[in-house]
Amino acid sequence: MNADGRHVVVVDLGYGDAGKGTVVDRLCADGPVASVVRFNGGAQAAHNVVTPDGRHHTFAQFGSGTLHGVPTHLSRFVVVDPLALAAEAEQLNAIGVPDPFELLTVDAEAPLCTPWHVAANRLRELGRGASRHGSCGMGVGETTAYALRHADAPRAGDTLAPARLRARLAAVRDRLTDELGDLGGPSVDEVVSVFRTFGAIVSVVDGPATRRRLLGSGRCVFEGAQGVLLDEWFGWHPYTTWSTTTFENAETLLAEAGHGARRLGVVRTYTTRHGVGPLVTEDPALTAALPDRHNGNGPWQGPFRVGHFDAVAHRYAVEVVGGVDALAVTHLDAPGRAPELAVCSAYLVDGARLDRLAPGQRGDLAYQERLTALLGRARPARLDRPARWAATIGALLAAPVLMESYGPSTADKRIWGRTLASAA
Repeated sequence: MNADGRHVVVVDLGYGDAGKGTVVDRLCADGPVASVVRFNGGAQAAHNVVTPDGRHHTFAQFGSGTLHGVPTHLSRFVVVDPLALAAEAEQLNAIGVPDPFELLTVDAEAPLCTPWHVAANRLRELGRGASRHGSCGMGVGETTAYALRHADAPRAGDTLAPARLRARLAAVRDRLTDELGDLGGPSVDEVVSVFRTFGAIVSVVDGPATRRRLLGSGRCVFEGAQGVLLDEWFGWHPYTTWSTTTFENAETLLAEAGHGARRLGVVRTYTTRHGVGPLVTEDPALTAALPDRHNGNGPWQGPFRVGHFDAVAHRYAVEVVGGVDALAVTHLDAPGRAPELAVCSAYLVDGARLDRLAPGQRGDLAYQERLTALLGRARPARLDRPARWAATIGALLAAPVLMESYGPSTADKRIWGRTLASAA
């Protein structure tokens, strides 16, 4: 493990949408950063960054340090969608990033999301009817599931081998069509052409060698996607993601290169989630009082829901990940707009008070289903409004608050200590 602790891993301790992008953006403004490394998820990420001069971008696959000129590395744990990546590059170019692809390296082992994965994802979710699990409809989970079933799943490195690429893309289309029926979309030849272009203009690299170089050359920020409460093994099954949303993937990548990092957990002053699944502290009045211009109702994710700060659920997330070194608390301006906003530190479940959710064993989805059922019966035992929000949240989660965010832009952040690393 590196001695200076200069690298930082950023993970959302909720259901996503806590502000990972704006936190990473601020860290990248705080001095030289060698790279932002993405370590889970894919094009479904929606990390909003607003600059002091008013530019806005919703980062999906590019890292949230891009507007500072910080390169992005997509690790083997990221599902890469070349079509969505091209669209995002155009958006970045339009707000002043001259050539976003020059700032990008992609691990050759990263799985590729195709139009047929996206179509299959949407068909499956529609087929669940009233029992929908919640999905972004971007094919990320479908791509992951396919890669687990098939050793010949297309990878980023295949874009440099035309014959292998074509065979693997045709296999995706044929297998998913045989299973689900006609998926529509472009022909195999059209997708091959686009993916070969991707391989020609993007630096597809040997992942381990690239990470050793990046981690040895300066500070790296590892940017997570989604949130711990959606984790594939520790979230409220089945309302989860096909992704490990804890620190695990990032720490695997770091350990492979002989490095360590500080763990930064991100929470809002209120708890939110997109779509179906437990949200014990949900309050429709808060949803109305705290509209989020960067998060709304979507045809696939469903409604954007708001609740009081759920210390029980966030403490569970901290316990699941094995603790955090520090917290970034965002939306500290929200309590001033919502005088009814409060903190829930315990539940009532079947008449009994509960202040801790015990994590289960990795892979025990039956246990996670039982937790989901329990949360369906839970209600806040008590709601208290703190005088000092950041300090209260830090005390409830047993971690120091090293970043406070009072608005959407880089200028709205405070870091206690010159940099996160120097506060170690």
